[in-house]
Amino acid sequence: MLAVQVPQPRLERLLEERAVGTGARVRRGHEVTGFSQSRDGVSVDVGCADGPYRVHARYLVGCDGSHSGVRDTAGIPFPATTCPEINRLGQVTLGEGAGRYDNGDLDVPGLGRLRAGFTRTEHGVFGFGWLTSEVLLISTTEDGADRDCADEDGAPATLDDLRGSIRRVLGAELPLGKPLRLSRYRFRAGQAERYRAGRVLLAGDAAHVFPATGVALNAGMLDAVNLAWKLAAEVHGWAPPGLLDTYHGERHAAGARTLLHTRAQEALRRGHDPAAQALREVFQELLGDEAALRRVGAMVAGTDVHHPVPGDDGHALTGTFAPDLILDTGRGTTSVAELMHPARPVFLDLADRPELRQAAEQWAHRVDVRTAGTDNRPADAILIRPDARIAWAAPVGEPSDALLPSLRRALTAWFGDPRTHLGPSHRPAADPAARTGAR
Repeated sequence: MLAVQVPQPRLERLLEERAVGTGARVRRGHEVTGFSQSRDGVSVDVGCADGPYRVHARYLVGCDGSHSGVRDTAGIPFPATTCPEINRLGQVTLGEGAGRYDNGDLDVPGLGRLRAGFTRTEHGVFGFGWLTSEVLLISTTEDGADRDCADEDGAPATLDDLRGSIRRVLGAELPLGKPLRLSRYRFRAGQAERYRAGRVLLAGDAAHVFPATGVALNAGMLDAVNLAWKLAAEVHGWAPPGLLDTYHGERHAAGARTLLHTRAQEALRRGHDPAAQALREVFQELLGDEAALRRVGAMVAGTDVHHPVPGDDGHALTGTFAPDLILDTGRGTTSVAELMHPARPVFLDLADRPELRQAAEQWAHRVDVRTAGTDNRPADAILIRPDARIAWAAPVGEPSDALLPSLRRALTAWFGDPRTHLGPSHRPAADPAARTGAR
């Protein structure tokens, strides 16, 4: 498993460039103020500096954060709990009087040397790391059960606020210089009861919030890639019945899984007594084993979720993320990840099985059919959805006569009737809410 660190501003810029390059329009400073559903679409009221206006669309996807107005207007319940701790985050330079050791440790006046990473005291947790040779990323966590979190009423975080929190947690003053970014927040844990209400769908923080850092962005991206190709299939008219409904089934289960492990993280980080410390030490010891580390890593990344598949062929790969195999095409080397760049389904023949390829080629206007070799192939062929999930897999060496019926069923279940070509679809939404409007 490979983790790639991409700063969020750069990721947002890359995604915007990609969206604009495919014809999307990004409107900043425009706010959804209301909407109504009909049998055929959604009418959305929007406000901006130039005045209100209305747009009409086949579907509306609410990606408007944990306090989603789209979710509330659609009447989708969002049970959630708020953690008592107050967290503060700052990107700052060091002030005069503090020092940095060659290995990145901090010299704090009146306290001494602090190792990079997290320091736990009886008053909370202080963490830091270096973004550059001059800029620190600092975090504090302290119990807020008896203290208001000003961020909840919209008051901006301040440098004095961060200084005060550091003083309370460490019992010492850390001189700080110029602030580049400051934030203050409480963690929440919650999930929308459903991700679809008629022609309105939810993704990202509008669908779920987690009581731990480092997972929400990935979870939202996985929502997006799961939903995007299914929406495209509906809009272009080739979606098989029920395809769009699989978005809720798959991503709600994945969100619940993410809530599970982030709530476990919440339990691990809480408490300053010997029992809580013992729990953390035991967990850290267990993560010294490679198998346990890989399992937890897959859980955090969201790659351990096995989606149920209609007419499951029983292969262990079906419903999982496709492994990023190195592929020999005979004309050069590529990989599964590179084959997925066009965001189309891929039928990948790994064992030169012409009968299977011939069956898949009936969907060639919708599915890319590829042949390649790979070392230690996990299957003779795999059918990969645009979101990199495996929809079907052929066991090594199994006769084609036994495989063809299940392959055709999988192709039809996910990518529709091959005789249905691109064109606008006016099929009513399956959810009964589409007939009654937003609740």
